[in-house]
Amino acid sequence: MTVGGDAEAGIEKIKPAPGTGNVQGKILYNSQPVENIEVKLCETFNQYFGGCGGKSYTARTDKDGEYVITNVEPKVYEGLLARVFDTDSSIFAASGIAGISSTKYEISADKTLFVSPTHLFKSDLKVLTPKAGAKVSAQNLKLSWESYPEAAYYKFSIYPEDVSITSPHINERVEGTSFDVDKPLQKGTYRWQVTAYNNADKKLSESSRDIKFTITDGSAQ
Repeated sequence: MTVGGDAEAGIEKIKPAPGTGNVQGKILYNSQPVENIEVKLCETFNQYFGGCGGKSYTARTDKDGEYVITNVEPKVYEGLLARVFDTDSSIFAASGIAGISSTKYEISADKTLFVSPTHLFKSDLKVLTPKAGAKVSAQNLKLSWESYPEAAYYKFSIYPEDVSITSPHINERVEGTSFDVDKPLQKGTYRWQVTAYNNADKKLSESSRDIKFTITDGSAQ
């Protein structure tokens, strides 16, 4: 998918310099504009090796959460990243399925490319039980996590390490901060993750992606 000149209509904040293009968009967190967020346009991008490559351009958001990347050489660019506040993490400013960016950005001379608003999310939601490395019983298994500011609800997923096992819980919605696992899990190792959302269904934060626990007495297949 390539984003062209009218991806999202808008009003140019800055007219492009002759022979160059601009990229304009908006960054939000918890549905509110965020100031001073770094946004980077990358000529090439590989999420597994090296990240941003080739020529790159950066800008920062203003008090209205808006950014304009200026003086961009006209061509197709592979990555547009928004830094998550002052962390080392970035997210794709426009994402495809499961947060993987399949979008390319076509910059044309003397035009501004308008990008759809980007919703930042953090990765600081803390799980309480089971903790990483825990060995637990399938009986009376309870998942719990810390309450997250402004969260209206949560979704959690349990991922079996054994691919032959079907998870009973993927994107299970919970209004509170705990869940009693009522569907028996088989013996084995599982990874679990929980995500917080606001009342506009925008993602606020997620827990670490590498928290695993082991069921020592699970149900038979």
